[in-house]
Amino acid sequence: MTPWILDASVFLAREDPDDRNHLESRRLLEGPEALATLDLAWYEVINVAVRVWRDAPAARRLGQRLGAVADDGGLVRGDPALLAEASRVAIEHGISVYDAAYVAAARAVDGRLVSCDERDLVSKGLACLPAAARSGDPGAA
Repeated sequence: MTPWILDASVFLAREDPDDRNHLESRRLLEGPEALATLDLAWYEVINVAVRVWRDAPAARRLGQRLGAVADDGGLVRGDPALLAEASRVAIEHGISVYDAAYVAAARAVDGRLVSCDERDLVSKGLACLPAAARSGDPGAA
C-alpha cells in the first residue's frame, strides 16, 4: 500500500476548524489510509502552535497526532541523501528546502505527498490536497 506523506500543513489544518482543508484533513488523519510524515513536521507544527497561535494545548494535541503517525511506522527521518534530494527539488521548482524535503521524503518511500500548500506544492503537481487523497484520486501527486 502506497503511503500518503503528510506535510505540516495537513496536521495544522486538522487542528484549525477555520481552515478550508480542516474537514478533509481530519478525515484523512482519522481514516484507514497508510500515513507517514517527515521528522521535520514536529518542529513546524509545534512552532506554529506555540509562536503563532500561542496555544500550548494545541501544541500537545499536534504532538500527539504526529506521534500516532510515527508510532504506526510512518516517520521518514532526514539524512544526507534526503537533504541532497531536497536541495535539488528546491532549486528545480523554486521552493523552500523545507517544502522540498517533504517531496523528497515522499519519493524516498514511494509515497504520495499531501499538502494544503496550494501555491508552492499543489499547483506545481508536487502534492495533492487532502480531499484528493481522501477520494483515492489516482492522479493525485
